[in-house]
Amino acid sequence: MANCISCSAALPAPSNICEYCGRRNDVDLHGVHQYTVVKPQDERGCPRCGVGLHTINLKHDGKFFIERCDQCMGLFFDAGELEALLEQSVSNVFEINRQQLRAINKELYQRDSASELAEPLAFYVTCPVCSDFMQRKNFGARSGVIIDRCHKHGMWLDGGELKRLMEWKKAGGQLLHEKMAQEEGAVKERRQRHGSMAVRAGTVADTRKNGRISGALDDGLLSSVLKLVEKLF
Repeated sequence: MANCISCSAALPAPSNICEYCGRRNDVDLHGVHQYTVVKPQDERGCPRCGVGLHTINLKHDGKFFIERCDQCMGLFFDAGELEALLEQSVSNVFEINRQQLRAINKELYQRDSASELAEPLAFYVTCPVCSDFMQRKNFGARSGVIIDRCHKHGMWLDGGELKRLMEWKKAGGQLLHEKMAQEEGAVKERRQRHGSMAVRAGTVADTRKNGRISGALDDGLLSSVLKLVEKLF
């Protein structure tokens, strides 16, 4: 859990605003990533504040550019950049700390519940690139961090959410997500395989049934022909 740099009070997840003194804290990049501000290639506006975003270089493997709002400290990642940053920043995670994950999710749930009481409607924001409304999505399906995503251009994270995602991955959240996805895929594959076997079994049964009916019809036809011949001769 991060603390306010002004009054040292604990910051509520996943916000970066202190509930006691109102100070907005740079918990995502301060003391975690060294960066420099560079001239942006195009003007992108903050979906929360409406001010222009600054392009910063996180200097991961040479150059790593993302957009950042100096007012709300939100971050915009082009497609694939957030996953790449998490992969570079949090590595060598081999165990799933379920206790830590439960604590993270509990803290996020309590914060979300309080936010829903204060503001029941979700605040959808627009993409800084195309201005279309972005979809709200639980990153990694189970992280508890709701990010705003434009399928064409990238993801927006409010201030404080990047730090929470790093904590989630460090506790093994990404490993747990991948494990559960594999299990769900295996269950789906078994169901499809059993369904295909049932269809094949039904087809074979129908073929045999139709064969018996056809055979019975042929025998009846032959008997009728023989009787007709006997009457004629």
